[in-house]
Amino acid sequence: MYKCIYIILISVLTAHVSFAQKEPGTIGFKDTLPPPYATSSAMNFSNVIGWKEGEAPVAPEGFSVTKYADSFQNPRWMYVLPNGDVLVAESNTPHSFFEKVGAAIIGANKSNDMRKSANRITLLRDSDKDGKLDIRTTFLKDLNLPFGMLLLKHTLYVANTDGLWAYPYKKGQTSIISEGKKIIDLPAGKHNRHWTRNITANKKGTKIYIAIGSGSNVAENGLEEEKDRARIWEINPDGSGLKVYASGLRNPVGMDWEPVTQSLWVTVNERDELGDDLVPDYLTSVKERGFYGWPFSYYGQHIDPRIKKEEQDSILIKRTIVPDVPLGAHTASLGLAFYRQKRFPAKYRGGAFIAQHGSWNRSVLAGYCVLFVPFKNGSPSGPPQEFLTGFIVDPVKNEVRGRPAGLAILHDGSMLLTDDVSNIIWKIAAVETIGD
Repeated sequence: MYKCIYIILISVLTAHVSFAQKEPGTIGFKDTLPPPYATSSAMNFSNVIGWKEGEAPVAPEGFSVTKYADSFQNPRWMYVLPNGDVLVAESNTPHSFFEKVGAAIIGANKSNDMRKSANRITLLRDSDKDGKLDIRTTFLKDLNLPFGMLLLKHTLYVANTDGLWAYPYKKGQTSIISEGKKIIDLPAGKHNRHWTRNITANKKGTKIYIAIGSGSNVAENGLEEEKDRARIWEINPDGSGLKVYASGLRNPVGMDWEPVTQSLWVTVNERDELGDDLVPDYLTSVKERGFYGWPFSYYGQHIDPRIKKEEQDSILIKRTIVPDVPLGAHTASLGLAFYRQKRFPAKYRGGAFIAQHGSWNRSVLAGYCVLFVPFKNGSPSGPPQEFLTGFIVDPVKNEVRGRPAGLAILHDGSMLLTDDVSNIIWKIAAVETIGD
């Protein structure tokens, strides 16, 4: 059984993180990143072969992994409503005819769902809490690449790629037929490589945070095409009061609030085509008005050689914040969920789970697993650990069973994982609670 432990080793070897704190809220960092182009940039897509009957991802001893639901059309993201209903955003990267032909030539079609995006949200309900779904219905349709979802009081927010929409919501309803209201436009445009828009709110529900990825890999279409991108916005629930909360984040995706400090953390996909071990994706706390490097530099003052000298912003580069936890290069770290429940063993409580969708720009497959990062007193207390594996079948043939994407914690303390290309949602539950 091939696991993702070598990705953790790569993280340690290429970006040695010392987990002794330098000062409150920061993690020591010993810089041993390789130089750009130390290895050639690889185009190495996986071949998703799916799961046979009886197969499932592998969790540590003491956990069960079962199929929660299947037969979706690219289940990308989830949101758990207060009554326990699970909303599933089914959306997919749009591909033109010529892109599909090109994908078939280079093998990318074996790694991705090439169908038209379903552009809908599906509702799943287990009314009697017996672990079996008794309602599955289309909750909202005719959307535009929906991703993040959020409920504040009686308003459900849905982040399409080009706008944040608000819909009236009543507890227990199984569908929304109203047109809703767009409360703010989001940047999409001609170049929209990173189309996902995740959303979350502060504890009081007075501010909404929107994660917006860059339109390109490293601003190759010009900096003017990246206006309002690679950042996290903060707005009021009515769409007013827009400000940039943090910037220089190439593709921020998973967002969650650390339970002790209530600080915002995010998973970020870093840039491609600098070699096998550059640049590590990362998990980091988000500092208000902080700058994290993209596109000028990475992991502090490492200058990206592809950015022309006259385009470099030396002031921003000097301000670049070194991320907290490297997660391995090209791992496509997406889903993020801090564990606030008590059902899992004590070692997992308060820590962060991270779903890694997997690489295409690495000579050996990277990611394709779920990692766990332990936390203590609100800060990471150790390196990433493998938690859910079994996705990689044969690294030589590039065969994988699926691709992890989104994470959600249910009210009963179990965890859900979307396996988007295999169109499955997995449920990971503790067989018995240990370590109270």
